[in-house]
Amino acid sequence: MIATMTDTILSTRVTSPIGMLTLTSNGSALTQLLIARDDDLNAESVPAEADPVLAAAQEQLDAYFDMRLTNFDLPLAATGTDFQRRVWDSLRAIPFGETISYAELARRIDKPKAVRAVGAANGRNPLMIVVPCHRVIGADGSLTGFGGGIERKRWLLDHETRAGLG
Repeated sequence: MIATMTDTILSTRVTSPIGMLTLTSNGSALTQLLIARDDDLNAESVPAEADPVLAAAQEQLDAYFDMRLTNFDLPLAATGTDFQRRVWDSLRAIPFGETISYAELARRIDKPKAVRAVGAANGRNPLMIVVPCHRVIGADGSLTGFGGGIERKRWLLDHETRAGLG
C-alpha cells in the first residue's frame, strides 16, 4: 500500500538510460521519482548515499536498468487522493514485462466506467518506473500518455521485453 507523506523532504538526481531522474524521500519512504527538470528540486539536495531510502532507490534503479531486478522493494509515500493511490497501488500489480489497457486498469479497481479518471490518475503518478505506469497502454495497443514522454515509455517497455526476466 502506498502510504501518505511526512514533512521532511530530501532529493537527489541520478543518471539513467532514459535521462536524469529526480528522487525525493521523506527520510522513511520514497515520495517521488520523476524525469529531472531544473525547477523540480524544492527539497534539500543530497547525495543519494546520505539518505537510506534514496540510496536503496538508486541501487534498485541501477539493478532494474542493468536487467537484474524486476520488482522494486522500497517504502513508498506518494501524495494523492484516495482514488489516485488506489490506481497507483493497482499499477504495482502489473507484472514486469506485461502491459494492460486503461480499461483493464479501471476494471481492476472496480471502476469500469472510470477509464478517463484512471488515465488521469495514471498520468499523475509521482513514482514512475517503481510504480509502473508505463505498463498501461491504449486499448488498441498504442503507446499513449506517459509523463516522461512516449519515447521513454517505449524504451522502458522494450527494456522489460529484452530483459526477459518477467
